[in-house]
This record gives sequence, structure tokens and C-alpha cells, in this order.
Amino acid sequence: MTFCGKLVDFGRDESGAISVDWVVITAAIMGISLAVLNTMGGATHDYAEAIETTMDSKGIATY
Repeated sequence: MTFCGKLVDFGRDESGAISVDWVVITAAIMGISLAVLNTMGGATHDYAEAIETTMDSKGIATY
């Protein structure tokens, strides 16, 4: 078999296509997750500090 024939066979082979799909899907899920965490992270931190301040003002120990 010639080099061109091997190249054509490689182009027609679809055995790795599912792996590529899973990599793309996983990367998309991770990107969306990071965007959500980045968006919610600051607000959650501010809310936790407000709760801690309220608890301290009422004499409840926080650790």
C-alpha cells in the first residue's frame, strides 16, 4: 500500500471520532462550570461574610 493509500484510509477511519466528541463535550462542561463558579463565587463570599458579621454581633462563636 502506498503512502497516499494509507493517508486515505486514515481519513476514512472513524474509530477515534467518539473520543474527540467526548473531549469536546468535557471541555465545554468544564468551561461552563468555571464560568458559573466565577460568577457565583464573589456573591457567595460576600453573603458568607454578612452571615458571619451577624453571628458575631449576636455573640455566636464562629470558627
